[in-house]
Amino acid sequence: QVRFVESGGGSVQPGGSLRLSCTASGKIDFTAMGWYRQTPGKQRELVASISRGGSTDYTDDVTGRFRLFRANALKTLFLEMNNLKPEDTAVYYCNFLHNDIVSWGQGTEVTVSP
Repeated sequence: QVRFVESGGGSVQPGGSLRLSCTASGKIDFTAMGWYRQTPGKQRELVASISRGGSTDYTDDVTGRFRLFRANALKTLFLEMNNLKPEDTAVYYCNFLHNDIVSWGQGTEVTVSP
């Protein structure tokens, strides 16, 4: 089964930037994937996704600030996050979408505070 390892999180001030990486062990090919985030007491939510064809989609609150892209040869999915806000504070995960979701990795923590 495919497993994901997320990295790149950290602590930044509002307005800062981070680039998250998600590396897969196993075959991912061009399967649709996404970045999710979760804060304590809330459900995990999908914030950015990429289709098999390479089209990307974002939630309204990250549109224009986050950019998702993938390097298939490296089996890696990236999330470039700019102009970070305190409400972006969360643990970020990557995975497939919908019925293709597999076991969750440990995620990478992002903290945005003054």
